[in-house]
Amino acid sequence: MTVNAKKIAVYVLVVFALYVIITDPAKAADYVQIAFEGISDAAKAIGDFMTWIADGAKN
Repeated sequence: MTVNAKKIAVYVLVVFALYVIITDPAKAADYVQIAFEGISDAAKAIGDFMTWIADGAKN
């Protein structure tokens, strides 16, 4: 039963993404840019944390 719910959720997300891309490509591009900036910031924060750990967790 949960597999069907997951398939339905993925289908709804794909349809929504296509709808946004078709109806307003500029806004869709903004969403993609925001997503990539978030991923980049998260990766930088993880890198900073690992560097801090490697340096002996010193301030």
